[in-house]
Amino acid sequence: MKIAFIIPKNGSDNGSSFYDYKFYSTFLLSKKYISYLLAIPTLAALTPDKHDVRIFDENIEDIDYEWKADIAGISVRTMFAKRAYSISETFRKLGVKTVLGGIHPSMCPDEALQYCDSVVIGEAEHVWSKLLKDAEDGNLQSIYKSDKSVDLKLQPAPDRSPLSKQRYLSDIIQTAKGCPFHCEFCSVHAFDGQKIRTKTVDQVTREIQGINSNSNAPYKTKKSIFFVDDNIIADKHFAMELFRALTPFNINWMCQASINISEEEEILKAMRKSGCGAIFIGFESISKDNLESMHKSVNVKYNYLDAVKKIQSHGILVHASFILGYDFDSDRSFDELIEFIQEANLLMPLVNILTPFPGTKLFSRLESEGRIMHRDWDKYDSRHVVFKPMNMSEGELLEGYRKVVRSIYSHESIYRRLTHYWDIDFWRYPNLHDPVKNKYRLLFAARLFSLLLSTNIKRSKLILKLLPRSFDSRARISTLLTLMSYNDFACSLKDG
Repeated sequence: MKIAFIIPKNGSDNGSSFYDYKFYSTFLLSKKYISYLLAIPTLAALTPDKHDVRIFDENIEDIDYEWKADIAGISVRTMFAKRAYSISETFRKLGVKTVLGGIHPSMCPDEALQYCDSVVIGEAEHVWSKLLKDAEDGNLQSIYKSDKSVDLKLQPAPDRSPLSKQRYLSDIIQTAKGCPFHCEFCSVHAFDGQKIRTKTVDQVTREIQGINSNSNAPYKTKKSIFFVDDNIIADKHFAMELFRALTPFNINWMCQASINISEEEEILKAMRKSGCGAIFIGFESISKDNLESMHKSVNVKYNYLDAVKKIQSHGILVHASFILGYDFDSDRSFDELIEFIQEANLLMPLVNILTPFPGTKLFSRLESEGRIMHRDWDKYDSRHVVFKPMNMSEGELLEGYRKVVRSIYSHESIYRRLTHYWDIDFWRYPNLHDPVKNKYRLLFAARLFSLLLSTNIKRSKLILKLLPRSFDSRARISTLLTLMSYNDFACSLKDG
């Protein structure tokens, strides 16, 4: 069979967000995207060689509907569900059988079945071979449900070969699944379970090697690796073994972890030595009442300012995320968050509007309280209000969110925080071991200069300040590019 795997577009043409990465393509003058979804290469690896496989990622390329596929597999997340349904219906009109999988169809299978021929509920590894056999026999079932968790140690590495690899800025790897926490707003523990399941360290290192065309070669590409595990230190023994194994590869990588990593001095040292440059941590709220309400008990025990200082003392940047709109938030919460971010000198915090995704305890609670406003999944993107807040109106929450983002990513705020990091020479370690080549600094500066004639006065002032910094050995070009992208998003947010 001819099998088309589809990654729907991450975002719409009508707005911007922290996560759509449109600015990167515009700035780099080429259609590049931050990375790919791992579910599709995983399915490609599970597909027998006798089948002809193509992957279409709408973030970097158009879907070739004229390629005569027999079956189309589409990975679906809630905020892009409507786009995924539209793609599925287009294929079906062409006589192609369609399969929807991922977290949204798993939580809303009856809805998804209105737009496809088959839905995979849960992890696909145990059902994919049967689904393909049924499709070959003309006996495709409407639902395939995995009845047990996948043993990652027995699974093949994701097959990235059908991807347009040169169009991505980073690679992604998953070493484990499962999350021991039970945050009310999160669907990870509902989908992947709370038991931690890991690959072997050897599997991970071979996967890194296999990203290159020559699987026996060391990882030498300038692209970074993002470990998408929900908590890289969920199994601390495995984590330490992994970090020691990563050290000889001389790679740049980042990950996600819980805030208790701030207590782990030896782990942080091993992470920095092995190439970790940043950790994404869900701070979620600076309100203890909110943290307890969302069942984020691990965070309640920690002083955020101290945690940031301890982690960043190892030369590892903290990427903090925050949620606005929980039940104990008020109109004062917005200014309080702005002040905290300034005090902590958080360089690239992500701020989201609380979003009750299907399958979460939060969605069930708000639905039972009559506070879910609609199920227009396009707006479940963490920048729209889709529920009724407790202590403010929907409009007040939206305006408060915009106020926070505009403030922390204003031209002045960005440059002030950057100056702080330059003054302490924060990127000393990577600049010694992986210095940015002059040609990249020159290209970045040239592109910055070209923007001067097509932007507003305030942004021009920022660009003029960043231009000489492009050649400062203390500055990292990737950091400047990311902050320019976030500033672009902040500037797009309008009042009203």
